[in-house]
Amino acid sequence: MVSSQPKYELIQEVGRGSYGVVYEALVKRTGARMAVKKIRCHSPENVELALREFWALSSIQSQHPNVIHLEECVLQRDDLAQRMSHGSSSPLYLELVETSLKGEITFDPCCAYYLWFVMDFCDGGDMNAYLLSRKPSRKTNTSFMLQLGSALAFLHRNQIIHRDLKPDNILISQGRTFAGTPEPTLKVADFGLSKVCSTSGLNPEEPASVNKCFLSTACGTDFYMAPEVWEGHYTAKADIFALGIIIWAMVERITFVDVETQKELLGSYVQQGEEIVPLGEALLENPKMELLIPARMKSMNAGMKQLIREMLSFNPQERPDAFELELRLVRIACRELDWDT
Repeated sequence: MVSSQPKYELIQEVGRGSYGVVYEALVKRTGARMAVKKIRCHSPENVELALREFWALSSIQSQHPNVIHLEECVLQRDDLAQRMSHGSSSPLYLELVETSLKGEITFDPCCAYYLWFVMDFCDGGDMNAYLLSRKPSRKTNTSFMLQLGSALAFLHRNQIIHRDLKPDNILISQGRTFAGTPEPTLKVADFGLSKVCSTSGLNPEEPASVNKCFLSTACGTDFYMAPEVWEGHYTAKADIFALGIIIWAMVERITFVDVETQKELLGSYVQQGEEIVPLGEALLENPKMELLIPARMKSMNAGMKQLIREMLSFNPQERPDAFELELRLVRIACRELDWDT
């Protein structure tokens, strides 16, 4: 269906990057608040990132409370808007797919093409902003690690490798319990670098398994990338490494300052003289390097220490998969948590 009548009213800009602009919006008919991401399809790179996000989110057949939900994706050309579906045969959509595959613009460059992603609106900012603006809380840490473990298991069960897990890409929806106390819900977002695995990567006839789907494109954010990603030969176990970085940094409030943005970010690293080096890069140089967990003079549950060490193993085979990880996080949370945060 093609329409020239706007369905959403943009209220204000809430985020901006090289990839697109995110707005808070209202559904005109119901008044519901949504997040709308606008992506200009003016380069093959932008088209590829947008389509990756669309393919990943539209491939999920059910919703998960800790994964951002795609309400709809709208393709706009000039003043006309068309809702996109997975596997669409729309000529406009096929032009974008061809652009992504060929790595060059294959449609009329004089036309203005945009993709609009309508998703959950998260009013609590990202994980960095949320945690670093509050005092450390063991209860929050426990809740967040359980939510992250559940989200990653869900994604891997749906054959999706995220490839860019980091606190900036984890959004917070602020809610409250019946008693009125804050109850934040995490939403894993930003699937522009994600990969949907359709086969095992070894045998095209074997059912998809993210732990057997080997990828070769080195992508992600340096401080959260696993050693094997730097080498360009990895599986979904790279997501486990990234989550290990996030959980360790969250528990001990380990931060660094991003050189480009000067923002304080949660993330674990190795100190080499006056420089800080991404943990994955340091392990690639020295696979036998022993990680100091905990990094600070604080107590930490023995099970938590061991789990973080395994998640950050140089050898991906020594890391738990997302399903084992989810179970172990639940077991740790069910015990008396005697690690300080």
